[in-house]
Amino acid sequence: MTSTPDQSFRSPWLAVWLSPRQTIEGIVATRPRHLVLLLAILATAAGLYGELLAFGAEGLLTDWRFGLAFVLLCVILGPAWLYVSALILSWISYLLGGRAPPLALRAVIAWSALPSILGFVVVLIASAVAGDRQAPHHILGVLVGAFGLWSAVVFMLMLARVQHFGFWRTIATYVLNVVLVSFLLAFSVRTFLYQPFNVPAASMMPTLLVGDYFFVEKFTYGYSRFSLPFSPPLLSGRIFASEPQRGDVVVFRLPTDTSIDYVKRIVGLPGDRIQMKQGQLYLNDTAVGRERIADYAGDDACGSGASGPVKRWRETLPNGRSYETLDCVDNGFYDNTNVYTVPAGQVFAIGDNRDNSTDSRVLRQIGYIPFENLVGRVRLIFFSRAASEGGAAPAVRSERIGMLVR
Repeated sequence: MTSTPDQSFRSPWLAVWLSPRQTIEGIVATRPRHLVLLLAILATAAGLYGELLAFGAEGLLTDWRFGLAFVLLCVILGPAWLYVSALILSWISYLLGGRAPPLALRAVIAWSALPSILGFVVVLIASAVAGDRQAPHHILGVLVGAFGLWSAVVFMLMLARVQHFGFWRTIATYVLNVVLVSFLLAFSVRTFLYQPFNVPAASMMPTLLVGDYFFVEKFTYGYSRFSLPFSPPLLSGRIFASEPQRGDVVVFRLPTDTSIDYVKRIVGLPGDRIQMKQGQLYLNDTAVGRERIADYAGDDACGSGASGPVKRWRETLPNGRSYETLDCVDNGFYDNTNVYTVPAGQVFAIGDNRDNSTDSRVLRQIGYIPFENLVGRVRLIFFSRAASEGGAAPAVRSERIGMLVR
């Protein structure tokens, strides 16, 4: 006896909204691979856009370069997320008595994301209609949350059907899957790709301001034990190593206390001779080019509580890397130094705020930085807020969000 496929099997785009259990049953029975990769990519875009929205940084997508990077990231992460999530979900389900194959679970994950994708589209349309007026973030946030909750409900209904689970096993599977996938995702991104840091001091002004939150790219120089959480002594030296360049802004572990992270700019590589003369940087006995530009004002760059203008220079290294530095006082304590010769396997790094930075010029506290101690290169400011004044809430520096660090 043969049966005619239900219409919901042929039209999952419509049936999934009101009959998710019957819809996934039909999809798994007929076309389990149908559009799952496309849906995974779109679901990843919806999730990443939600994160940008939470930080008030969705406007970055108007920059074609950021938009292109966003699309490429979704194309790469979407299928990876789909397969890894399905694998983890199959392990958890197996422990709880489920027997659905990973192919069916990939279909569940992909098709249950449809409400989140719709929410993504709705928010994009709302933002486009609002135009320059900008749609209120709290309304957009509620929309994203509501569609995300809808997706979670659809996911559990579909999972229960393909695994033949009851209520409590479905809930347990969902919770364990969310916790485990979130942990593995955060661990992988933080360990191998990007790690967030924030700036508590003024030593790198004007490049980095107090209250800046930035991402450090972990793979630029390869990996050492300091790339791993808690820095276990599992690696000696670096693997997949590549040398830093003069001018790179880096986060490193303090050589005298590896539990502390510092951020400075590399100006010297192994064999280089570094010296400060009357506040000017010398590299291999040659003055590094610099030009005076407009004074810096607006923040307490010098740590004195005053907000008056501070001398600002544009410094250009021999490799063409250019950046701004501050000069709080003439003939400061480290404006005139002896010659530092950088040992093999180490680098020399100083702060852009030259008179308000403890760095490699202070040999007893920091000195030369072993290559192994580099955590990664500073790439992007993803959030920034100024300190509160007079009891007012901290002000978000929206103009700094999305800035590349050079």
